[in-house]
Amino acid sequence: MNQQQTTQKPDAYWNPLLAGVLLGLVLLATFVVTGHGLGATGFTTRLTAWLGMNIVPATTSANEYLGGMVEEGRPLSSWITWQVIGVALGALISAYLAHRIAFKMDGAKFLGGSKRPFTALFGGILAGFGARIAAGCTSGLGLSGAAVLSLAGFTFL
Repeated sequence: MNQQQTTQKPDAYWNPLLAGVLLGLVLLATFVVTGHGLGATGFTTRLTAWLGMNIVPATTSANEYLGGMVEEGRPLSSWITWQVIGVALGALISAYLAHRIAFKMDGAKFLGGSKRPFTALFGGILAGFGARIAAGCTSGLGLSGAAVLSLAGFTFL
């Protein structure tokens, strides 16, 4: 007997030109509606402030970098929190509709399969730290910064 294949073939990727134009329109709408550009690493900083506020409140309040966010009262009530949640949900829905949800380990194999998640986590932490030092991530500097003709945005690109 022939075995029927139950998995569907993933949909084709979007045309890059169309995707770029749509991303530009999303960025424009974000500026108009929120008064802010796109970005993500600010959420990580606010999450760190929230965790610190609940674990070591005195130390977090005294911290020059995180203290200002703690003084606001609710670090996670910022617009960027909702943006990151929306991006994550939108990506999940998009991947589901395009039949592209799959768990796989990509990347270099020289470390072996069991060490790959740890090296990916370490690399992600380093990239996030670098983004905070640079005062923005790829979406914050590359998209939003260049869209408003900032020197930092064009230097990043």
